[in-house]
Amino acid sequence: METIPFKLTQYSHGAGCGCKISPAILDKILHSPVTYQPDARLLVGNDKRDDAAVLDLGNGTALISTTDFFMPIVDDAYDFGRIASANAISDVYAMGGKPVLAIAILGWPIDKLPPDVAQRVLEGARSICAEAGITLAGGHSIDCPEPVFGLAVNGMVNIDQLKQNSTAISGCQLYLTKALGVGVLSTAQKRGLLRQEDAEIALQSMTRLNKLGELFGQMDGVKAMTDVTGFGLLGHLSEMCEGSGLSAVVEFDNVPVIESIPHYLDQRCIPGGTQRNWASYGHKIGELTDFQKYVLADPQTSGGLLVAVSEDGTTDFESKLQEQGYSLRSLGYLQPQTDGPLITVK
Repeated sequence: METIPFKLTQYSHGAGCGCKISPAILDKILHSPVTYQPDARLLVGNDKRDDAAVLDLGNGTALISTTDFFMPIVDDAYDFGRIASANAISDVYAMGGKPVLAIAILGWPIDKLPPDVAQRVLEGARSICAEAGITLAGGHSIDCPEPVFGLAVNGMVNIDQLKQNSTAISGCQLYLTKALGVGVLSTAQKRGLLRQEDAEIALQSMTRLNKLGELFGQMDGVKAMTDVTGFGLLGHLSEMCEGSGLSAVVEFDNVPVIESIPHYLDQRCIPGGTQRNWASYGHKIGELTDFQKYVLADPQTSGGLLVAVSEDGTTDFESKLQEQGYSLRSLGYLQPQTDGPLITVK
């Protein structure tokens, strides 16, 4: 096996979307006592807790604008660039849009890592941008104590095809397009416990573009959508429930999970982000086993799309998935809010 002369994860205190500030702290940061004049053109902004900002262009289309960046989740520089780019572009797909342009965000410890390693990060980014059909057109870089990389991405969407995380309706079935567990595998890697076959599974998952989102944007049966990243499935599902005024039932046995995750949980490969997530929203969740908590609150990097599909749209939705080579089953459903937990896990 080829050795990697500079193992990037050794130069950072966090990994991937596990670096995200916890939902509870983020709420405090975003809160402002100052009232600003609203922009009538802004269809989606900070108040929505959605995946990207959306601006009405006045011609039936809208501009999607987003940014995402983090510290290395893998040792290889080229793969780091690929993962960070797929993760950033995902926010456009999560809104039902088509990405059109990207610029890079690079922080680099120039006293610790040579510039040719950063060049490999950018090459990985260009490869994913090319796969998405867009150009990496520029960017900005700074000297930084730890390596940081990501993209700012613009996309386009027809306004009548825009998908948000706050527009679900009661009775929607829930689907997830990637298996959970990337955070656990990343923690195992930092501890030197990750088996090569599982490293490949994690890499394939994190570099797979969520292009399905553009297709889902064209489907009337898709009522709400978001991507599952650093807050874990429960965190992003909580945002969907609260934004839509609903609660959720998750059927745990139907949740897609990477097969080897129990092996690593037995070795206590639990990301710090899992504990931060649970501290932020655990009070909203019904009773869980430890295993269920470690899976459902696991911080994902470049995770899958969480899709809420109306009851009468599930047949068409599953058919379209099969045409794209996916075979998914519903992992649960949405229902009116009650006095009980926001999310119940069965």
